[in-house]
Amino acid sequence: MTQVRTDTQPMHADLIPSRRDTAGRFALLPLRIFLGVTFLYAGLDKLTSSGFMQDTGPGSIGETMRAVRDSSAVPALVDLALKNPVGFGYGIAFAELAVGLGTLIGLLGRLAAVGGALISLSLWLTVSWATTPYYYGNDLIYLMAWVPLVLAGAPMLSADAVLRVRRRRRAGEYR
Repeated sequence: MTQVRTDTQPMHADLIPSRRDTAGRFALLPLRIFLGVTFLYAGLDKLTSSGFMQDTGPGSIGETMRAVRDSSAVPALVDLALKNPVGFGYGIAFAELAVGLGTLIGLLGRLAAVGGALISLSLWLTVSWATTPYYYGNDLIYLMAWVPLVLAGAPMLSADAVLRVRRRRRAGEYR
């Protein structure tokens, strides 16, 4: 006796991604774009601000660090920054640029996300630690926003994805 298929799905329907599958694959993209643009902007804002990269003065990195020193969770981090506030300011600005750019283009996505998480953690423990209630401080929120990207990297629409495909193709050529 011949078996007759009674289902209405094509034989390889599981190979065609559903809208839900597609949405799931792209779910981190808006977060990546937001964090990448935000960190790029933060780095550029620091570098182009006339008063930020100063040891003293209103809005300067030095004055900001001195103002938060006694209320921070880790005053030793602030003391370290105060040894050379301008150098620290440039370091943070260039780190934010690297993290933002790496996140946006998806190059070394997990490493960029770890960098963003570490910047956010250090800012939470120093600058916004005394913010009450705690959820008003944006650095903790940024830290939590980096966690999914630390875990997943930049799997879609990224330089990492392009490089991964190239590596797989090359590995297939040498078998």
